[in-house]
Amino acid sequence: MNKTRGYDFIFDIVNIVFMCAIMFVTLYPFIFVLFASISDPLEIAELRGILLWPRGFTLDSYRFVFRNPNILIGYRNTLIYVFLGTVINIAFTSLGAYVLSRKDYMLKKFFTILITFTMFFTGGIVPFFLLVARLNMLNTIWAIVLPTAISTWNLIIMRTSFQAIPDSLEESARIDGANDVQILIKIILPLSVPILAVMTLFYGVANWNAWFNAVLFLSDRNLFPLQVFLREILILDMSSAIFMMAADFESLRMQLIVQYAIVIATTAPILLLYPFLQRYFVKGIMIGAVKG
Repeated sequence: MNKTRGYDFIFDIVNIVFMCAIMFVTLYPFIFVLFASISDPLEIAELRGILLWPRGFTLDSYRFVFRNPNILIGYRNTLIYVFLGTVINIAFTSLGAYVLSRKDYMLKKFFTILITFTMFFTGGIVPFFLLVARLNMLNTIWAIVLPTAISTWNLIIMRTSFQAIPDSLEESARIDGANDVQILIKIILPLSVPILAVMTLFYGVANWNAWFNAVLFLSDRNLFPLQVFLREILILDMSSAIFMMAADFESLRMQLIVQYAIVIATTAPILLLYPFLQRYFVKGIMIGAVKG
């Protein structure tokens, strides 16, 4: 018995060390960017090795980031897209999931197969662009929020979650004279708070990080989301704003620090959302994973 406990103790120690190592490897890139963004640019430029604390604390990079009008425009547009897009996502996905979860709906298998088919085959970018153009949605907010109104994967998860709700509740509601809309709003959705929280997180993160549709459908920079400006600065090397800001420091080394600050400024808001939904996360996923 003591020998078994000894093996269990050794296993626990090894497991803890291994998980801590994985946690450090996962978190370190974010920690590095965070500490680099509040460090002195000269010290970061000369840094060789691991960064575990700020070197010469300063918030100048953040001050210059938020002086850039493109960042403020991007924040405004992204908040609009995330809020409006997530509301549309949850509404449309709930409606679709409710229909597909009804056992008495004769065509549910046909539509489920048809919807699942879109996970593996699409029409391509050109037909997608032509469709949005024919609907006169180019250079409008609707080109961002409507084409991605429903995620097939999220629809299937929510449908499975709705199927787990006892049929007796629906039958009782129908006896009392409730219709489908009343059943969905007053019974199904209140009992599905965990899965709704998970869907809100999934859709919210997807809308916050979305950039491809904006590049494809928008040419008006006043409608660009934050991620498009971030892409210009970090990937396309079109960071004229950074060069202008760096000139105030009389050093191009400031460019890198400002880039770090932009990454943190665009990532932090969505990270702050997770703690409020985390308690629903595991429960919602497990409910949506029940076979049905």
